[in-house]
Amino acid sequence: MENVTLNVSGMSCGHCVKAIEGSVGELTGVQKVSVDLENGKVNIEFDSNAVTLDQIKETIDDQGYDVA
Repeated sequence: MENVTLNVSGMSCGHCVKAIEGSVGELTGVQKVSVDLENGKVNIEFDSNAVTLDQIKETIDDQGYDVA
């Protein structure tokens, strides 16, 4: 398992948290997603053999948020 913390801008409310945690959490290989709304960070635990970091970033981007 790999752990990564991404800086994500554009998150401002509970809906943002649910959108990211829901969409990223549905990806095969993602074990855990935790959004830190106050600091603009998303912590993800995932299996890099099942999903790539680029796929995770793209999923967040598809929800309308910017990954730094």
